[in-house]
Amino acid sequence: MADRSFYLTTPIYYVNSVPHLGTAYTTIAADALARYRRLVGDDVYFLTGLDEHGQKVAQAAETNGMSPQEWVDSIAPKFEDTWELLDITNDDFIRTTEPRHERAASHLLEVLKENGDLYQGHYEGWYCLPDETFYTQEQLGEGKCCPSCGREVQFIREDNWFFRLSAYQDRLLEHYAAHPEFIQPETRRNEVVSFVQSGLKDLSVSRTAFTWGIPLPWDPDHVMYVWFDALINYISAVGYGDPAKADEFARRWPAQFHFVGKDIIRFHCAIWPAMLMAAGLELPQTVFAHGFLLTKGEKMSKSKGNVMAPAELVERFGVDAYRYYFLRDVQFGTDGSISLESMVQRFNGDLANDWGNLCSRLFSMTRKYFDGIVPQPVEAPVLHEFDDAFRGIAEGLPAAYERAMSRLDYAAALESAWELIKATNRYIEDNAPWNLAKAEETRERLQTVIYNALEAVRIAALFTAPVMPRTSAEVWRRLSLGDIHATTDLATESAWGRLPVGNVVEKGEPLFMRIVEEEDAG
Repeated sequence: MADRSFYLTTPIYYVNSVPHLGTAYTTIAADALARYRRLVGDDVYFLTGLDEHGQKVAQAAETNGMSPQEWVDSIAPKFEDTWELLDITNDDFIRTTEPRHERAASHLLEVLKENGDLYQGHYEGWYCLPDETFYTQEQLGEGKCCPSCGREVQFIREDNWFFRLSAYQDRLLEHYAAHPEFIQPETRRNEVVSFVQSGLKDLSVSRTAFTWGIPLPWDPDHVMYVWFDALINYISAVGYGDPAKADEFARRWPAQFHFVGKDIIRFHCAIWPAMLMAAGLELPQTVFAHGFLLTKGEKMSKSKGNVMAPAELVERFGVDAYRYYFLRDVQFGTDGSISLESMVQRFNGDLANDWGNLCSRLFSMTRKYFDGIVPQPVEAPVLHEFDDAFRGIAEGLPAAYERAMSRLDYAAALESAWELIKATNRYIEDNAPWNLAKAEETRERLQTVIYNALEAVRIAALFTAPVMPRTSAEVWRRLSLGDIHATTDLATESAWGRLPVGNVVEKGEPLFMRIVEEEDAG
């Protein structure tokens, strides 16, 4: 087992609907990071799951003529099927209706109560049912609409239990100042700091208006507020509150990354760390809040009718092209516009022309000139000018890729891999193997050129594997290299010259078939 534990999470998704492009975007980004960290040898634990409690779920179940448990049981497989479709390699899939989660949530509440951080009181105020979020009059301003989703809020009166969130305002601000990496990107950090500086109010952590939730251990007429319940999944999944898993919890917690959408950062960057502080637990290293996916300038939402299912795009473009587009064309951390037109352009330009065409013609030339066998390169006393510059790009790729991934800049990471792919295409054009093959005196040069190009393809496949796992695995298979996903020592595997001479190279079908029909913008 690797010494380095690397724990990352997506938010747990609400079961009021099936997965859409937005939930898939977060999950693919987390998966690409998990795959990369496995390549470098980390012991990765990648968590995703479902938020299954709350008033909104109970109402959805009633509308569909089911019990709440039956309803969430009918939705959960749709998420699991989607993650399988998208080649998501999560190590765990937690549901907040599981006994392990309910046990951990109850334990945390007991700890907070014993520490004096919970008290009973009366709540009167505004509540957004679609977002299951409480708002003060100051937060609403003059209107009566939710500042997040824009829908009308309702005024509620309940006897609730409260968490002393206000008591942690100064400690939170101190943590933000001491750990600027805790909230990323910086724009989101500034937003949270401003929110906390404006003053925190104690948080209602229980509801009595419905029963679908985790009962408070000492007051079963109350069920836990859904957001308080949901946040605990990050520790319940790795054994919090279970004595038999104390070692596992100590190894995994704190998490390196929570990936969340920017609309839920207050829960994750103010309430969640305060809960952990109150329980005497360490805080995660980084909460990274990405932006929204926009179609025609608008955020995707069910109410606007512009939500598209991932399966529709996978059927049209393939899973690797789907994953590639969203991580290459959208800068992680900012809002990004997406369209079918731009997806076709990426597919044809980057995947079909650059990567797919490179592999097809190179493997074809290997078959034509060397009977499909990796040739022996001939070392000259001084490297050829083309070789020197070309190998420099390949040897600089690992560091460039790591720099980009360390700041979660997937677009830059992919660009560094594409620099090698494009350089390999130029290398072939500059050296013209078809001319070298015409004369015996240039045979040795031909061997070196083909070997170098094949070696560059091998290395490029390594660094595209986190985002395009199927294509990279196929490239390695055609180079007779075995399972690329078994690699756990990227530093060694990415060193130049590891492609074995004598390996059989298979030409195969084109990796990406260019889309020729006219496409309309999405």
